[in-house]
Amino acid sequence: MKNTLILFISVLALFSCKEEKKEITVFGTNIGDYAPTFTAPTPDGTVLSINDVDAKVTILDFWASWCGPCRRENPNVVRMYNQYHSKGLEIVGISLDKAGQKDRWLKAIEQDNLTWKHVSNLQGWQEPIAQTFGVNSIPATYILDKDGKIVAKNLRGKALEDKVAELLAN
Repeated sequence: MKNTLILFISVLALFSCKEEKKEITVFGTNIGDYAPTFTAPTPDGTVLSINDVDAKVTILDFWASWCGPCRRENPNVVRMYNQYHSKGLEIVGISLDKAGQKDRWLKAIEQDNLTWKHVSNLQGWQEPIAQTFGVNSIPATYILDKDGKIVAKNLRGKALEDKVAELLAN
């Protein structure tokens, strides 16, 4: 009886100490990673945290007022935003303008009708968010799902719109 009790307790201990498999949360900049979090100043001086953005799909759009390719892409992004914003799309524009270029940044937002959220530390290529994401050329985009996971990156034009449409259809 004593041996049976010891065997029973041993088996019970073995099963009760079994480690459960858990999904590991990986923060990074690769597709499948959860995007690094950030907080930065908006054009009006308030602070925006990426954690405060509540959307089904979020595009992080790295750009600058002085970037010709960025400015040429803006009409496509505006059209897509106008089409999909009410369906759950949000965009956060992250500017690589410098402190002395704040007026140019604000003017570009107005001229290009960029009605979504914007942030910048106005540090040019030293922009901490851009450095965290490893951005070394612009325009650059990261597309996040509702949980903040990177599902695509560096898409533009029709490819970007097709991906947003696909994600919002699910």
